[in-house]
Amino acid sequence: MNDSGAVLPWLVIREDDNGNRYRVGRYATRDEAQHVIDTLEDCGHQQLYWVERIRSTA
Repeated sequence: MNDSGAVLPWLVIREDDNGNRYRVGRYATRDEAQHVIDTLEDCGHQQLYWVERIRSTA
C-alpha cells in the first residue's frame, strides 16, 4: 500500500525497439491495465506492452 491508501498491484510495461523497458503506469485491476494496453495499441503504438503483477513484500 502506498501513502494514498490505494493498492495498485498491476503494472503496464512497455519495451521499445532498443529493448529498453519502461513502466507506463500502475493499476488496481488486471482488466484496467489491459484496457490501457488496448487503448495504446488501438492508437497505433507499435511497441510491445504487457501486464505484470507486483508481488507483495508484506
